[in-house]
Amino acid sequence: MGVRHFTDLAAWQRADDLRRFVLDQTSAGPIVQDWKFRTQLRDASDGVCRNLAEGFGRYGHREFARFTTIAKGSLDEVEDALIAAHAKRYIDDETLAVGTAKIRRTAAAVVGLLKYLRSTMEPEPPTQSPD
Repeated sequence: MGVRHFTDLAAWQRADDLRRFVLDQTSAGPIVQDWKFRTQLRDASDGVCRNLAEGFGRYGHREFARFTTIAKGSLDEVEDALIAAHAKRYIDDETLAVGTAKIRRTAAAVVGLLKYLRSTMEPEPPTQSPD
């Protein structure tokens, strides 16, 4: 049947699962008091989903790949924030492990999508050299 909507993408589905995990983990406990940190973590997890969705809506694989690369950067930001949340004692070892596993699973799908997009891109038109 194929992918007809960005929500059909395995990478987006895994990113959405991670986003829901982040929302759950930032809805209670001491992290709620650290509004700026909590907002940054939530924004980063939203960014993974949003960039995959926006890239899907673009007209070609080249632009989709660019947005997928940005999504991967947001995913790395989520991982860094979870490590910081653990260091600040906002989350425990088990929560960090679960979050890291979700990040790894999402990253595999995002990188797989990126490889596919890059392998199917049209070559760039040659640039004309000045005479």
